[in-house]
Amino acid sequence: MNRKSKLIYLIIILTLNFSCFEKKSTENEVISQEWVNTSQTDILKFTSGIRAIFQDSKGNYWFGSHNEGVCKYDGNTFKYFTTNDGLQDNQIRSIQEDKNGIIWIATARGVNGYNEGKFTSYATQFNAPKFDWNTTTGNLWFYAGEEEGISRFDGINLNYLVFPKPENIDPYNSFGVTGISIDKEERVWIATYSALFSYDGEIVDVYEHEKLNLEDNEQIHIRSVLADSKGRIWIGNNGIGVILKSGDFTIHFSKEQGKLIPMKEFRSNIQNGQTNKNTGLQSVFAIEEDNEGNIWFADRDSGVWKYNGESLTNFTIDEGQKSQIIWDIYLDKNKTLLFGMEDGGVYKFNGKSFDKRF
Repeated sequence: MNRKSKLIYLIIILTLNFSCFEKKSTENEVISQEWVNTSQTDILKFTSGIRAIFQDSKGNYWFGSHNEGVCKYDGNTFKYFTTNDGLQDNQIRSIQEDKNGIIWIATARGVNGYNEGKFTSYATQFNAPKFDWNTTTGNLWFYAGEEEGISRFDGINLNYLVFPKPENIDPYNSFGVTGISIDKEERVWIATYSALFSYDGEIVDVYEHEKLNLEDNEQIHIRSVLADSKGRIWIGNNGIGVILKSGDFTIHFSKEQGKLIPMKEFRSNIQNGQTNKNTGLQSVFAIEEDNEGNIWFADRDSGVWKYNGESLTNFTIDEGQKSQIIWDIYLDKNKTLLFGMEDGGVYKFNGKSFDKRF
């Protein structure tokens, strides 16, 4: 065989090898194509909204989108992952990291663990619901779809824990999880559309109208929760603003600050497409605490609010943006506040105003 024939033969063999090559995976494990065909860009290209922001222990930023998957930024390039790479769903609900450095991504249809370029998929065990929360362990908690419980990972399984039903509750109310926060005593606070739940490792408590000191005409629609460094619990609602729980006392924070407009006017503005007239602290979708102890609120209609312990200050992110809606606020390891926008951009607070960060 001459040299030319050998070269042709080698090309044919290599071609056959690549065409027959198949990655193997277990039933619960999906191998990501991160180092093969994952798209890379030098800009954050999401346009469907940023639902989650997270910075891992290595300094990488992770961005979860509304329906375009997740993006990892290593300081130089943005790498994108979707269902084609092993994600359970392209709608991202939360991102966190465990003590072993595994990145956990909660989607609308299950959870993925990401480690060394590989995705592992976990489906919530809805067919084996657990009513006794104390039969499970683990400190990783996840959204479990529009169901009546929450997912808890015990190291092997994604257990489905059912919420205890509040008394006299409307059977049509939704208990889909909208936020999770863990306080300094390791108590887990879980926001749902229709009630707030807390779990101290032994008892699940339910907070609804009576415990939150709400009036009969004030409808719960919780969208966010934050356990701050002082042990206070901030509860953001869509329509009735912020409820503050501090020790044994619960107050209607937005009302006390004079930042609620009459509900009839509030709803009329929404129906007429005049949400810019809703200038109060009334529809709070995200809450975060900065390194100085200030509390930040993202209101759907009126922008960003900062509470310094005495007064509230209102900010607009970017006058040039078509949408001012903020879906997430995150304090990174550099003590910089990042704001995830409905249009897919990420802004940072520079101490006085906001700059486009990603």
